[in-house]
Formats: sequence, C-alpha cells, structure tokens
Amino acid sequence: MMDHQLFHLDALAAEQDAAGRRYLEFLRTDTMSGGVYTLAAGAEDPQLPHREDELYVVLAGAGVLRVGEAELPVRAGSVAFVAAQAVHRFHDITEDLRVLVLFAPAESDG
Repeated sequence: MMDHQLFHLDALAAEQDAAGRRYLEFLRTDTMSGGVYTLAAGAEDPQLPHREDELYVVLAGAGVLRVGEAELPVRAGSVAFVAAQAVHRFHDITEDLRVLVLFAPAESDG
C-alpha cells in the first residue's frame, strides 16, 4: 500500500450516491478503515455493534446517536467516539445524515 492517499468528500459522496449504497468504504489498511455512511431523514439505522472502536464525524444532517443509554444529539460538525462492542445507532434523524466513519483496527466482516 502507498504511504499516503488523498480523498475528496464531494467525490466520495458522488460515488456513494451513484452506487446507491448506505455505506461506502474508501480506505482499508491493517490498522484502520474508513467509509461514508448515509441515512435519510426518518430512516431506521440497522447497524449492530462492531468489534472495532469507531469515530463518527457528521458531515451533514441532524439526528440523535444512542450509545447504550446515552442520547447524543448530532449535527454537521459533531464528532462522536463509540467503543468496540457498544450498542449504538442513529435515530430521530431530522435531516439526511452523511457521516464519515473511521474504524480502528480495520472493520471486520463479522
């Protein structure tokens, strides 16, 4: 793998939208992975806990991130950390969400 890569969020969003995918992974190394996750206003977030630590950077939209019993209102500019295995999901999405997601180590398949 190269020792650097450059990504443009507008190009990633266009690729994701063209593919019609809720999640688009754009980076994978041994130690981390990154993707863009979208949920429409009013959508239900189907995700389950992950084996990896996760960092969410909200690029656009608004909603609430539930982590365990905590309710975290998020909007463009919010950054949230979720520990591995924590039960979490977005809900009460009032504006279409587009979220940059970083996993460490790289997200596993199961």
